[in-house]
Amino acid sequence: MSTTEHEDESATSPPRLGVGMVGYAFMGAAHSQGWRTAGRVFALPLRPELAALCGRDRAAVGRAARQLGWAAAETDWRALIAREDVDLVDICTPGDSHAEIAVAALEAGKHVLCEKPLANTVAEAEAMVEAARAARERGQLAMVGFNYRRVPAAAFARQLVAEGRLGTLRHVRVTYLQDWLTDPASPLTWRLDKSKAGSGALGDLGAHVVDLAQYLTGEPLVGVSALTETFTTERPVPEGSGAWLGSTGAGGRLGPVTVDDAALFIGRTASGALASFEATRVAAGRKNALTLELNGSKGSLSFDLERLNELSFHDHTEPAATSGFRRILVTEPEHPYLHAWWPPGHGLGYEHTFVHQARDLVHALASGEQPVPTFEDGLQVQRVLAAVEESAAKNSVYTPVPQQTS
Repeated sequence: MSTTEHEDESATSPPRLGVGMVGYAFMGAAHSQGWRTAGRVFALPLRPELAALCGRDRAAVGRAARQLGWAAAETDWRALIAREDVDLVDICTPGDSHAEIAVAALEAGKHVLCEKPLANTVAEAEAMVEAARAARERGQLAMVGFNYRRVPAAAFARQLVAEGRLGTLRHVRVTYLQDWLTDPASPLTWRLDKSKAGSGALGDLGAHVVDLAQYLTGEPLVGVSALTETFTTERPVPEGSGAWLGSTGAGGRLGPVTVDDAALFIGRTASGALASFEATRVAAGRKNALTLELNGSKGSLSFDLERLNELSFHDHTEPAATSGFRRILVTEPEHPYLHAWWPPGHGLGYEHTFVHQARDLVHALASGEQPVPTFEDGLQVQRVLAAVEESAAKNSVYTPVPQQTS
């Protein structure tokens, strides 16, 4: 098939998959893009239909439904789950509601896609895993949405590691730097409220880098030593919000920030490789700077999300006189996902990760195979985050990460 062509559509329309989504802000818009586009690029065994979008504000969710392409709007997630035209519930809400919605949806016989981090606590994540295991026996499947696994360069990096091209793993280095909270005048939002977000940069950004590191290496983290910091402890309360009580500053009412601004931790993988992680939302000048490097006995690779169509790879088995890091432009039809997109050299973007996520999930549902990342994968990340918080509370004491026994 020519690389300029999309995959051939089936002669007959595939069975319908009714999708209902809870939440319509940043992640809701990204997931909507994925659901709208996947079947127009890839030949899917099921036909996603955007059945209903849910949000608490009737007028706002109605506008979002029209803009994002949803057929109907609901203001109660329980009503969304009860709809007969919804086969899968996509959860794009703050973390404090993930467990309740996911468990209810699975018990109602729906498939579930839940945004990361899986939950706000290990206990909630464990309950979600148990619900997913029970639902799996009945034919309902659940997946957690770590979309960076679906960057073609990251998926290709996983292939190289799995093929043994790096040899014995020795180092893992990951950073995720943003700057949107650098200004102390930035307003207080739900992401800065521990009761809603669970944690700050740790859960928001750290969850991504922990999952990506464990995915690429194929190994869990087994222990960490951590530091966290909140640099701005109070921020302006948005006008009209009564959610927080705090002091009154020169710019008006201030409310307490109850999560971390930055997290820094080291650790070990199951094989003994050393790992370092940094996640911050106060790195001035950094917008979405996720970088990763793996070093092994036979080679190294590095990835930068701000250059997401590229992978740097070094084969240490080559002669020293000509060896070095090579830039691989991950746009060939042989690379993950690329056969259905554009000619070589025509790069993809952030939104395509959600298209690939929808594509992979639909294929798993149609075949009855467990989609990945699983809720168990989400729980493993949650356990790492909890160990980081525990270690930081104890002034960087090395903290083992509990491992799943089944």
